[in-house]
Amino acid sequence: MEMNGLQYGKYTFSCELDSPAILPEYKGSTFRGVFGTAFKQVVCALKQRECEDCPLRRQCLYTIVFETPLAVAPKEDLRVSVTPHPFVLQPPETRKQDFAAGEELQFSLLLFGEVNSQLPFFIHAFQQAGKQGIGKRINGRRPTFHLKKVYANDQVIYAAETGLLDNAKTAEWLSAAGNSLPVKSSRVRLMLKTPLRLKFQNRIERDLPFHLLVRAMLRRISSLFIAYAGDEPDLDYRGLLERAQKVRTEDKKLFWHDWERYSNRQKQRMPMSGMAGTVTYEGELGEFLPLIDICSKVNIGKNTAFGLGKVDYSRLLETS
Repeated sequence: MEMNGLQYGKYTFSCELDSPAILPEYKGSTFRGVFGTAFKQVVCALKQRECEDCPLRRQCLYTIVFETPLAVAPKEDLRVSVTPHPFVLQPPETRKQDFAAGEELQFSLLLFGEVNSQLPFFIHAFQQAGKQGIGKRINGRRPTFHLKKVYANDQVIYAAETGLLDNAKTAEWLSAAGNSLPVKSSRVRLMLKTPLRLKFQNRIERDLPFHLLVRAMLRRISSLFIAYAGDEPDLDYRGLLERAQKVRTEDKKLFWHDWERYSNRQKQRMPMSGMAGTVTYEGELGEFLPLIDICSKVNIGKNTAFGLGKVDYSRLLETS
């Protein structure tokens, strides 16, 4: 069976606050929490409290999206022990915390694989989340918001006033194989837009040498493609890691972003800290640029479902 690659959709939601709101500086956990609660209410058929004992867990869209290990067993050749979630929620980038009624909030939802065809359920879930409210309680109630529009590829595919969804050809296909670029030597600046949380040799890293970045990229791409594209990409894993050792760190302005969230399910605070800032690499980067480009679309590292590991990059002009 010929594979087209990984089906990928990026959907940007534009919402308006109905009343003043107070949100945390980093909003990933807050948006992930209200989204998850509303999504379960929207799609759960048996309304059971615990998914582990539900007889529909293998077919339920909620478990596929949020409790992925219960619904999707990892394949034998998967390079990670747990199947990755088929989504990333990228929260509003602003660090602003106090919002007035009528202000706009934008966030993006990334979907991988067949769940792109279930976009109407995601839209409905965010509409329900808006009715339930978000952020700190003010006068005993959480501030509500309403969904106005959803964008894909800079085009409006859903507008609240019509209630109609036009999601034809909104997803694209990502390919990781055979995309090496003919670049002998180049410089790339990587921007860590949200905390990047990487574990290497059983410890959380606070530095980002290029080989560690490549390990994280290969792990992320491999796991997503096996789980949601049906096959592992044809990449020279060992060779890429060996050649990554030769790429130099030219400059770095990294800092540690401290953050933790409270898990209602585990009834404890969970560490979510990671690296932020910029790092510039120099060397023979041609074969790595397609990997960096893909990972700038899908996030990397741990806790990507909360929006962690969002990266961007720019190629720098060569200096004489």
